[in-house]
Amino acid sequence: MNTQAEARDAASGLHAVRGEILSACRDAGRDSAAVTLVAVSKTFPAPEIVPVIAAGQRVFGENRVQEAQGKWPALCAVHPGMELHLIGPLQSNKAREAVALFDVIHTVDRPKIAIALAEEMARQGRRPRLFVQVNTGAEPQKAGVLPEAADAFIAECREQHGLEIFGLMCIPPAIEVPDPHFALLAKIAARNGVSGLSMGMSADFPAAIRQGATHVRVGSAIFGHRSLPNEA
Repeated sequence: MNTQAEARDAASGLHAVRGEILSACRDAGRDSAAVTLVAVSKTFPAPEIVPVIAAGQRVFGENRVQEAQGKWPALCAVHPGMELHLIGPLQSNKAREAVALFDVIHTVDRPKIAIALAEEMARQGRRPRLFVQVNTGAEPQKAGVLPEAADAFIAECREQHGLEIFGLMCIPPAIEVPDPHFALLAKIAARNGVSGLSMGMSADFPAAIRQGATHVRVGSAIFGHRSLPNEA
């Protein structure tokens, strides 16, 4: 596919996703302004991201700190006003880079990460918004605190590490209906006084919006399919 066709397809994909968000919000009786679209640009090089920026998208998600470091500083220099979200697992030895680069981190999932982020945020004087990742399906291969441990972990982040928890994030099991997982995440958020809900990807974001999602992470529906597992 040539570059012009790729740009046209990505812009068309963005337009279509925005339309689906509007429709889902209308059906749910929600204000579409309350739902942030995170365009997941992981694995895509800068030239494929630029057309989506040109079409008006300003919020992007990346899975890996190192990959984001390789493309976003230059993109941000040319296109100011970007908001970057880390939506993939974070290793404690990457906390410094993550705090420096990202505006939102969706994957706080264990005390070691909470401690590392608290130390780096204090050192850098920079406070990205934080989401706790909840493993709603209790899948052993996935990161995230178990639902029954979420309340205690949120309290630990707040009381022991001085972190403000902006929201919760989940990735439902691929083979299950996502709605119960989204509803569970919303319930945990409500009882902990947390307003942000990062849930819903390309295949299920309308369902997530029905359950109260404030952030939907959409990649392949905008950029096209990638040959990697667990596509957004």
